[in-house]
Amino acid sequence: MRKSELALARRDLSEEQYAQEFECSFEAAVAGAYYGRLMARAEEERRVAPVPHDPAAPVWTSWDLGMRDATAIWFAQVIGREIRIIDYYEGCGVDLGHYVRELLGRPYVYAGHIVPHDAQAKELGTGKSRLEVLEQLGLKNITLAPMHRIEDGINAVRVFIPKCWFDAGKCARGIDALKLYRAEVDEKRVDPSGAPLLKPHAVHDWASHAADSFRYLAMSLDAKAARSGFHRRLDYGQHVVV
Repeated sequence: MRKSELALARRDLSEEQYAQEFECSFEAAVAGAYYGRLMARAEEERRVAPVPHDPAAPVWTSWDLGMRDATAIWFAQVIGREIRIIDYYEGCGVDLGHYVRELLGRPYVYAGHIVPHDAQAKELGTGKSRLEVLEQLGLKNITLAPMHRIEDGINAVRVFIPKCWFDAGKCARGIDALKLYRAEVDEKRVDPSGAPLLKPHAVHDWASHAADSFRYLAMSLDAKAARSGFHRRLDYGQHVVV
C-alpha cells in the first residue's frame, strides 16, 4: 500500500482500527478496548515484570465487591511516584470472610483498603452493610472510593497506568482483564469507514470486575502517590516478561 493510501486510512480510522488493520496489533484487535494500548506500552517499557514486594512499604488493597459474580482485589504499594501492583486476587461464590482470610494470610502490612462507595448501603437481609461486615471480620482502615462518573474513572485509569509497575505472575489475570476491558460495540451503527461504532458503556463480563476494582484504586490512590516528589526507575535485571 502506498504512503498516500496509508495516510488516508489513518485519517479515516481510529488509532485502534488503524493498528488492527495495518500494524497487526493484538491489543487493538479488541474493538473498543479502553486500556489496550496503555497496557501494551507498559509491556514495551518493561513495566510488566517481576515486581517484588517491599516489606518496608505498606500495601493498599482495592476491591470490587461482587454479590452474585466475582470479587476482585488489587494489591498496591506506593514507592515514591511509582505504583507497584504486586498482587491480584479474584474469587466467586464465597462469603466476605473468605477474602479477609486471604488478605490476612499474605505477608503484607496494610495501609488501608478501598471499597466501592455502595459498600455502605444496608442490606435488607441482614440490616448491615458490607462495610460493617468487613470491619467486624477484622479489616481495618477501610475507605470508600469517591463517587464518580464511569467516564471520569476511565480517564483517571488512563493517567494512572503509566505510573504503574505490574507483577507479571501474580497479576496475570488482572492484567489480561485490563487489556480486554472494552466498550460495547453497536452493530447497528457504523462510522464513515464502515466500522461499527461503540456504545457509551462497557461490556459487563469477567474483565469488568478487575477493571472496576482498578478504577477505584486509580481514583483513590493516585493522589497519595502524587504527594511524593521522589521518582526512580526500577531495575529488575534480565528476568523481564515482555
